[in-house]
Amino acid sequence: MDQPPTPTAQRHSAVRFVVLLGVLSLLADTTYEGARSITGPFLAVLGASGAVVGAVAGLGELLGYTVRLGSGRLAQRSGRTWPLTMAGYGVNLLAVPLLALAGSWPAAAVLMVAERIGKGVRVPPRDAMLSHATARIGHGWGFGLHEALDQVGAVAGPLLVALVLATHHGYRAGFALLTIPAALALAALAAARTQYPNPRALEAEPPEEPAAAGLPRVFWLYLAASGLVAAGFADFPLIAFHFQRAGVVTGGAIPVLYAVAMGADGLAALGLGRLFDRVGITALVGAALAAAAFAPLVFYGGAPLAVVGLVLWGLGIASQESVMRAAVATMVPPGRRASAYGSFNAGYGLCWFAGSVLLGVLYDRSLPLLVGFSVAIQLIAVPLLLAVRHRLPRP
Repeated sequence: MDQPPTPTAQRHSAVRFVVLLGVLSLLADTTYEGARSITGPFLAVLGASGAVVGAVAGLGELLGYTVRLGSGRLAQRSGRTWPLTMAGYGVNLLAVPLLALAGSWPAAAVLMVAERIGKGVRVPPRDAMLSHATARIGHGWGFGLHEALDQVGAVAGPLLVALVLATHHGYRAGFALLTIPAALALAALAAARTQYPNPRALEAEPPEEPAAAGLPRVFWLYLAASGLVAAGFADFPLIAFHFQRAGVVTGGAIPVLYAVAMGADGLAALGLGRLFDRVGITALVGAALAAAAFAPLVFYGGAPLAVVGLVLWGLGIASQESVMRAAVATMVPPGRRASAYGSFNAGYGLCWFAGSVLLGVLYDRSLPLLVGFSVAIQLIAVPLLLAVRHRLPRP
């Protein structure tokens, strides 16, 4: 008769699952972040205008976040987290190498939007599965480790494409080369599905839940606070536009600075994850206060201060991509997390989109207004985060 696995064995199994999903994200990020670093210029080569480039990017992000609401609810109702995750990754990854075959900007635009939708479909069920495994090793540490591995790919992808362009090959060659990490990511996805067909079993003694219960009030308060933080965060394309327009750094240095920010993101995610498991939401409060200083440094400073600002920007991204996701798992029961992550990602994404549009308008009109709005709205989120902290049990 087989003996039940020991707690140590279960913990090791949970760690392996988190690492496997992290490797999957590393390879996936290498693929689509590498592509996103050149999709704008590629559309321009195909004859698209600046307005088209902006519209395609904005539409892709908007649909990618909106679809997460339906994906999360479908995953919760059906319990089929793996099929949704695999379908999302399939669309997300296969759209990238197909860009090498796009003969017109409308065809490329369709693939770019499809890639964002694919990512939107797979995020809520994947995060729900990740939350089950991190229950044994610490939600903060688990999500932080996943984000750190994810950002390795976010750095590697653009650098890999930059290498292709530096050897005087074109954009199509760059997209074609990204077939390799895409194929490896799909192999990692298949391995994760085979080895862990029921990730919820990784969570220790999940409590009984009412079948028709909704999401707790503290979750919606938390979503409001997170949305304010998202609305005040500038997209890197706007920061890069400012660097080039204001002559803060040379054009060739901008991708390097982006890699620095992504590296800071990955390192900060590990530290913030550990800190979250010890002090809870307080870690997110501290990160929000520190990251709020990025805007004046980036938009008013010279090159040295801009680098400091980008490190703080990376810290903010790390908190949003790791600790913010981890916190959802502490306030929502296991059976409702897929829906919770869908609602959280959709609300967060809509706030990010609205904030990005407003920050772009403010940039054209007044830098002081842009910086003031960015700092103020992130600081307004702090009292809400403190209110969330008082409503949750101490770690």
